[in-house]
Amino acid sequence: MLSNPANALTSRIWTVSGLCHAISDTLKNRFNPVSVKGELAGFTRAASGHCYFTLKDEQGQMHCAMFRRSAEFLNFQPRDGDLVEIQGRVALYEPRGELQLVAESMRPAGAGQLLEVFSRLKAKLETEGLFSSERKREIPARPRAIGVVTSLGAAALHDVVSALRRRVPHIPVRIAPSLVQSAEAPAQLVAALKALQALPEVDVILLVRGGGSMEDLWAFNDEGLARAVVACRVPVVSGVGHETDFTIADFCADLRAPTPTAAAELCAIDQASELQRLRQLQMPMSQNVHWRLDQAEQALDRTERQLGRPSGWLHLQQTQCNQLMHRLGRGVSQSLNRQQLRLQPMAARFGRGVSDIPRQAKHRLDKLALLLGSLDPALVLKRGYAWLQNPEGRALSSVTDLQAGQQVQARLADGQAILTVDSTTPNSKA
Repeated sequence: MLSNPANALTSRIWTVSGLCHAISDTLKNRFNPVSVKGELAGFTRAASGHCYFTLKDEQGQMHCAMFRRSAEFLNFQPRDGDLVEIQGRVALYEPRGELQLVAESMRPAGAGQLLEVFSRLKAKLETEGLFSSERKREIPARPRAIGVVTSLGAAALHDVVSALRRRVPHIPVRIAPSLVQSAEAPAQLVAALKALQALPEVDVILLVRGGGSMEDLWAFNDEGLARAVVACRVPVVSGVGHETDFTIADFCADLRAPTPTAAAELCAIDQASELQRLRQLQMPMSQNVHWRLDQAEQALDRTERQLGRPSGWLHLQQTQCNQLMHRLGRGVSQSLNRQQLRLQPMAARFGRGVSDIPRQAKHRLDKLALLLGSLDPALVLKRGYAWLQNPEGRALSSVTDLQAGQQVQARLADGQAILTVDSTTPNSKA
């Protein structure tokens, strides 16, 4: 530094750019890096991704810039009037000679401000349906492998691994390390989720970290992380902070656990419970197997006895055959007796019919003979009548059948006579 600025000014003439450069170097060496707290005003994001705004308080203000590489790590949407804390460096923008603060990171200042940002993002994602219960999936009871996203140095990792080793030591655990706090944490958490869901055997992912302040848990309120949780191929169980802590990731996860240890307990059925259930199933199965073995042994014993004494088996078969023959003979005899009893009335009716039919037939023939005798033409001829017929043998019953000079044959009671017709006289009609 110059010991006497006044003498330096009189002994040296500065160029404008040289003076700006000297002031810029002095600011860098004197103040940087610097943390500043203030209220945002005039916040804009250019098409290039750079952000420009003013940081102010009651006494003053300063122009600020945040370049794209730093703005990409913002885990909230800055708005005018927000109270923020900025880490960056003071610099002189030499082309215009303006003092500015180049912000390298930004976060909401104070729990009240964080809560406001949290509430706005929560309302937005809830409106989009990211918290809907219909969208959330069931946690598999028996996953092939369990994924864990957390920091390698976090106590939560030790708690989760210990719980999994105690409850489900047979299930492999895949760990994807990530920062869980700082501006870089959301991007690393998203990358860890993508890495685990790419593993085909991972059926559930635990997103966990230990307790802390709202600022400490702020990485889990990132919008990009929330959408990554919703888009994850496998169900996600969140266990962030303590039971009273809630983050956006908790609302988006398929299941929210109050603590990291609880998340490990909810991701799979306890091995001890599975073994107890198997033992309960084993008892009736074992009893059934023993019962079947006893039945088979008894059948084997019977077969062995039969094979050992074939004469006894033959005698048994003969006895059974005799019994069957006796039953058959008795059945045939009983059947014949029943048939005989049924035939006896029929035989009696048949005997009566055989004796009655000739008598009835003779009586009927006698009546018919009597009737036939009464109709015998010879009886009529004996009473003085004659039966006339022409030479062809056709009976003559009317004078119209006769002609004068015609010969007719007359049949009498004791013979025949040939007659010649002299004339015919028909009866007069009344």
